[in-house]
Amino acid sequence: MQSIRFSSFDRLVDIVGDGRHWRAFSANLDGKRVPADFVVPDELAEEELQQYLEDLSHEHATPSNGDVHRLG
Repeated sequence: MQSIRFSSFDRLVDIVGDGRHWRAFSANLDGKRVPADFVVPDELAEEELQQYLEDLSHEHATPSNGDVHRLG
């Protein structure tokens, strides 16, 4: 299982993939996470995830938190 963490407009998002399906989680700094309130299409490639999160959440952008980036 593959887990990828993103900072999405100052929110932590973990995307977990098993090679066939993606699952999204909202995460916190304590390592706890809950299912996110959105679905990641299974047909997306790993390199498309960041752009998908940007497209999905751009309305949360402010002058101080205006992007999505991969962590770690």
